[in-house]
Amino acid sequence: MNIKILDSWLREHLKTKATPKEIAEKLSLTSLSVERIEEVGKDFLYEMEITTNRIDLFSVIGIAKEAAAILPQFGINAEFIPLTIKKENGSLTNLPIVINTNPVLVNRVCAVLMEVDTGKSNPQVQERLETSGIRSLNNVIDVTNYVMRTLGHPSHVFDFDRLNTKKLAIREAKKGERIKTLDAKEYTLLGGEIIAENEKGEIVDLLGIMGLSNSIVTEETKRILYFIDNNNPHKIRNASMSLGIRSEAATINEKGIDPELSMDAMLYGIELFEKYASAKQISKVLDIYPNKPKNKTINVSLEKINKIIGVEIDIKKSLNALSALDFKPRLLKDSVSVDIPTNRLDDMEHEEDVIEEIARIYGYHNLSSILPQNGQTQRNFFADDFYWEKRVKNTMKYWGFTEVLTYSFVSQSLFDGPIENAVEISNPLTEDFVFMRNSLVPSLLNVINENKNFEQIKIFEIANVYIKNANKLPEEIPMFSGIYKKDDVSFYEVKGTIEQLLSDLGINNISFKNTKDGGIGASLYLKDESLGQIEVLDSNLIDFELNFKIILKHASINREYVKFAKYPPIVEDLTLVLEQEVKTEDVINEIKKQDKIIVDVYLKDTYEQSRTFHITYQSQENNLTKEDILTIRTQIIKAVEKHFNAKIG
Repeated sequence: MNIKILDSWLREHLKTKATPKEIAEKLSLTSLSVERIEEVGKDFLYEMEITTNRIDLFSVIGIAKEAAAILPQFGINAEFIPLTIKKENGSLTNLPIVINTNPVLVNRVCAVLMEVDTGKSNPQVQERLETSGIRSLNNVIDVTNYVMRTLGHPSHVFDFDRLNTKKLAIREAKKGERIKTLDAKEYTLLGGEIIAENEKGEIVDLLGIMGLSNSIVTEETKRILYFIDNNNPHKIRNASMSLGIRSEAATINEKGIDPELSMDAMLYGIELFEKYASAKQISKVLDIYPNKPKNKTINVSLEKINKIIGVEIDIKKSLNALSALDFKPRLLKDSVSVDIPTNRLDDMEHEEDVIEEIARIYGYHNLSSILPQNGQTQRNFFADDFYWEKRVKNTMKYWGFTEVLTYSFVSQSLFDGPIENAVEISNPLTEDFVFMRNSLVPSLLNVINENKNFEQIKIFEIANVYIKNANKLPEEIPMFSGIYKKDDVSFYEVKGTIEQLLSDLGINNISFKNTKDGGIGASLYLKDESLGQIEVLDSNLIDFELNFKIILKHASINREYVKFAKYPPIVEDLTLVLEQEVKTEDVINEIKKQDKIIVDVYLKDTYEQSRTFHITYQSQENNLTKEDILTIRTQIIKAVEKHFNAKIG
């Protein structure tokens, strides 16, 4: 996610002689990616990409603090200038409204009642918000957005008189409840969203995402309820995505904001309301704080730090930089103990996280470039599921296939099997997206149907299917499916493609049997495990579908290498007349069993009831003679006559 801030705004909290270009360059090397710098009048605008695990950087204060810790590592003096926030007036009366919260939904709530003069926004506030991509509305609403951009904690403001209540209850929404947001759009809630309702039972806020039209600040607003809510990030994410409301507040809240920021955001907001909206505080600040962050300390040995980083670093210098980022490091005899600040609790879990932070702040540019001894490098090859998926996709691409991506949601007509077995969507967008698919083939056939003008198509897809699971979430199974479309397409061509692909993945012990439903094609087995099937749909159309989960389980990079034979092979064709029900695979296996020098057998040709097998003989020990082959051929003929009632063609 990206953030835009003006250089002049940043320097209110960062004292340095570094140029904007230098700040951008040094931050990009260590913390975040500064995508570009744009000159705006006499100012400069930074556009920065923030990784989702560093929500603490999604603010002017966060970036200023980061720059103050990073720039000195490059020999550039820098100092962080914190906000000076005055304490609240303790002589005021209590907030004239009761707020009931649920600790499962809300970590902290702060609220205060103020009188304001609503009007135009301050020009500097307006400029800073607009250049940041936030639309300026009025001096009251702009303060909430200014607080959010400065400190990184969203805030909200209600028209207190329009609330018309002495109680606010924060609860989970019920399925079917309806709301109208401040942009006049109506939504039907799915259940589970965090909402606030007044004593009349009217929903007045969709917490952490967007305010509602029935409590919005207008030009007539005289009293406001300034409201800071720190919520369960998972609830915010689910509600925002399900309803399709992607406000900036939701984007920040769903990442999990430090609740310790809430009071700073409250007091800073009060100060700004007084400055820009002639506000008067008329109640004490209410602070409900059920879920305080727990302290976390991580210990890591100096030996491990140096081993993972690769060189012995100046640890005291790095600990000073850690301190600048609000960590509390202590250097012990042979280890470092680090107290994690509350704004990094979710980001710092293991020893390696602390080591990465030390290396990053110390500066990758300060690490010596040391080649391994003798110029040798050790490469540890790790083949995970993503590796095998990429390997399959590349192989299919080079064999002339095109990868397609189709929807996981299908209509009833595209669902494969009885509809009572389908996983049904509770809130489908249209009638074409009602069920979760249990097979990729119907979706691929739909692609074929939509591309009728092409005489030849070879497509494939690797994606999940969804199998109904009583009283539980559906089982997700990755499948690998494909379709051949061309005139006179051969079953054996498809079979050969699958055999060669699996062989490339180190899977060779597959077998083919009649399809379970008696259709034209074959079922594939890996030992006794059902792998999938090939299905002949028409003279020009064949599909296949394999269980990719099973493929991943058996795929291997291990190979058995056999030395080249010193002696040449002898090949011959043997034609057998066989009954139709005799399986070619069984005949091939029977031929191979007759002698160890039979190194390869495959079906070369068929005509009516005749099948011609191509047999390769080769010895690792000596040259083969005609007499050797004659003896083995006699054994083969006796075996196929006995087991399959075969006749020589």
